[in-house]
Amino acid sequence: MATETEVGELLHQRGWRTAFTVAERVGAWAALVSVIERGYGDDIYEYSNDLYCRNWLHEAWLLLDEHIVQLWTPRIKTLDDRYRAATVDDDGQALDQFHRLPGPDLWWWRRHPRILTGDLGRSLRSAGAIGTAPDAA
Repeated sequence: MATETEVGELLHQRGWRTAFTVAERVGAWAALVSVIERGYGDDIYEYSNDLYCRNWLHEAWLLLDEHIVQLWTPRIKTLDDRYRAATVDDDGQALDQFHRLPGPDLWWWRRHPRILTGDLGRSLRSAGAIGTAPDAA
């Protein structure tokens, strides 16, 4: 198992654009979850790009020292629970129209925001997603 710095560097070597830290990626996941809870208005491509912060955490968890995993897991679990509450499970059918879905263990790709607003909402609705309008939430 590796330190946070080593994992950041290793994942950067594997193709991530920079050597992220756990705190940075947890912060990005927290920010994304908060925006989704209010209504994500950016486009489908930004949304799919934003979901990758959770992918990084998934990859890092397989490599990190156990004490780091134990330290951060409660925070990530809380954010995951909030994400589940703010999204609808459609097995990725709507999002798959725009972005090839990764493996089934990356469950966050198989959900879409419950509040469908802005460009993302229009795109997902065109792909059959059902949600609520921002004022109905």
